[in-house]
Parts: sequence; C-alpha cells; structure tokens
Amino acid sequence: MSGPLSGIRVVEFAGLGPTPFGAMVLADLGAEVVRIDRRRTETFGGGDDRADFLNRGRPSVVVDLKSDPGRALALELASRADVLIEGFRPGVMERLMLGPDPLLAANPRLIYARMTGWGQTGPMTHKAGHDINYLSMTGALDLIGPFDGPPVPPINYVANFGGGGMLLVVGVLSALLERSVSGRGQIVDAAMVDGASLLATQIFAWTAMGRWHPGRGGNLLDGSAYFYRCYRAADDKFVAVGALEPQFHAELIRGLGLDPADFGGHLDPSCWATRAAQLEAIFATRTRDGWIEHFAPFDACLSPVLSPQEATEHPANVTRGVHVAVSGVLQPAPAPRFDRTPPTLPTAPVEPGEGGEDRLRAWGIDPAHFAPETGR
Repeated sequence: MSGPLSGIRVVEFAGLGPTPFGAMVLADLGAEVVRIDRRRTETFGGGDDRADFLNRGRPSVVVDLKSDPGRALALELASRADVLIEGFRPGVMERLMLGPDPLLAANPRLIYARMTGWGQTGPMTHKAGHDINYLSMTGALDLIGPFDGPPVPPINYVANFGGGGMLLVVGVLSALLERSVSGRGQIVDAAMVDGASLLATQIFAWTAMGRWHPGRGGNLLDGSAYFYRCYRAADDKFVAVGALEPQFHAELIRGLGLDPADFGGHLDPSCWATRAAQLEAIFATRTRDGWIEHFAPFDACLSPVLSPQEATEHPANVTRGVHVAVSGVLQPAPAPRFDRTPPTLPTAPVEPGEGGEDRLRAWGIDPAHFAPETGR
C-alpha cells in the first residue's frame, strides 16, 4: 500500500451509503482496510458486488457477529487496528458486546468512528431515515427545486456523502492527528443531519446578512438568476451558466451578441425573469456542443451539462485523470492528490468474504482460529 495513510489499519463494519464511502476514501488514501461483512444471499436492490465501487480497495471477511467466534475475531481485529468504522443504529454494537467501552479498554489508541443519520444522542436517534429525511431536517432541502413545485432531492449526494461520509473521514483524520499528541483514541460521533446542516452554513450566513430570502425563488444560486442557471439547447441538452462576477457576466453578454447597455445591474432580481426568457430563446437556437464551441474564446463560466458517461469521455476530465479504470471499469479517481505520497490505483471491489484471510495474516491473525467465520 502507498499513500499518505499508508500503515493506518482500519476495521470497517459493512453498511450502506456513507459508511462504505468513508472507508473507500480512507482506503484510496492508502489505509489498510478490512471489511467485516455479514453472510447474505442478496444485496440491496440486487446487482453484482464486484461492481459496487464503494467497496473498492479493501478485502472482506464474512463474520457472524452474533456468534462467539465472530465476536472474538472482531475483537482481535479491533485490538490491532487504528480505526474502527461502524454505521449501525445506536445500541447495536453494544448489544453485540462490541461497543466503545470494551474495545477502547482493549485498545486505548483506537479511533471508534460511528456513522448514523441522527447521531448517538437526541430524540430521533432510533428513527429510520435516508438522505432525503436528514436533508429535510436541516432546512437545505427546502431551498432545492422549482419555485412552483415541491423540493427535489439532490439524489443522495448531500446528506449521505457530503454530510455523512466526508465528515466521517474528517472526524477520523482529526482524531488520528490528535492521537499523535495525546496517544489516546476516542469516539467520533458522525451524523448525517449534523454534516448536512454544516454544509448549509453559507445559506445561514447569507440569510443573516440579508442576502438570501426565505423559500425558493429570487435568490442568487437557486436558479432564479439568469446568469446562474441551466439552459436548454436546440438538441434538448443543457448548458450550465455561472457568470456571477461582473467580468464573467460581461463575457456572457458579449458571447451572446447582446448589448451590454441593456444588461446593467445584473444583481437586481427584478430583471432576472425577463432576461432569463431572452436567454432561453437564444440558447434554443444552437446545440449544446455548438454553444460550447462558440463560447471557447470567452471566459464566461459556461460549461456543458454532461451525462455520467459523457463525463468519462470529456477531454478535460481525461487529461486530468478524473476517472480511472479499475479492472477495466471506469470510475471516479481517488482524491485529493499528493505530490510526495501518491496513493496506488485502487483494487477492484470484492464479494463478501473474498481476500480477507490474506489481510488477517498480514495483521498477524490466523484465520483458522476463527473458522468457519472467515469463509464465504
């Protein structure tokens, strides 16, 4: 393994969404991660485990955590790890006798990271939920969507991965840094509702400053401004316009062949609807790629709205290496990048129970002591 986290050992209790995403990021950065899977006959929604990119870069052992040998293996792994990640509802790990108290007693340097929707405390702790629910409770979902319709969930990017998985990684790395000073581990309580709320800090600030108005419509970044929205082209594809600052707005107007004198005061919301209608008519006269070619000489913050497949083929992304081929399958590349300790290419996802025995041996654990728990 190579990367800035080379030598850091992580035990991941398999889960959904932010938990495997956080473990993936740590593995991408060079951590030695072993995933503890439960024996199962099918995955959520079906599909092939080998195509689940969130599980890349780490081997798996299948463990029955309700059995004595299974718990013994989990305890042994935790005793040799730097980090433990779990995404069960509060109390589940305690009922399995794998809660923070016994594991930190056995390994005082352990970072015990807990990923939940509502957190380890509070009245919602034991309630079920998904990205849409956590986001709805932060005030952020209310701001996303058409002005005359219901809010639109931004897939599951915001609460699951931005507010959940990314903040889980931030917590783990922060705790590791603190441990380098104190020599002690600690519990990280990462909750999607906390992280998604944190991502909304800018909007809370703008509201307090009088720059953001309640609800959807009439705000700078919600699609109301004619210079910060998407437009349909002649081929029913879209271009994204983000010409916020005066110099970029001027380039947008110049590129569209319009008179700058007619487009002064671009931050005044009273003119946005009329001007948006003008731009809609203009953008409908060329194809998406035709507009991209036309705007090549202009620095107008204008870009094509690409499909995921198109994103893997765009020359800028190809040159940058935004996507990598793992076992011949393109997927998002590890990020960020490091000049001195670059990570190696991730390994492909594995099925539950695959490759884990080799990782156990590398950690000084004999899988035979826990058979048949480590098998498929």
